Amino acid sequence: MSIASPCVDICKFDDKTGFCIGCMRTRDECKSWKKMKDRHRKKIIEDRPKRERKLKK
Repeated sequence: MSIASPCVDICKFDDKTGFCIGCMRTRDECKSWKKMKDRHRKKIIEDRPKRERKLKK
């Protein structure tokens, strides 16, 4: 089963971290999501809390 995109249609990227403020992915991760293997997608999803903390700093 494929892991769904975490996109929430905000698509605004933080200049400092490079993360989207909606889904916490980088531009490159957003662009290549459909081609990624599920293990890489899962890692990105699992890293979301850590990325959110970086964004709030």
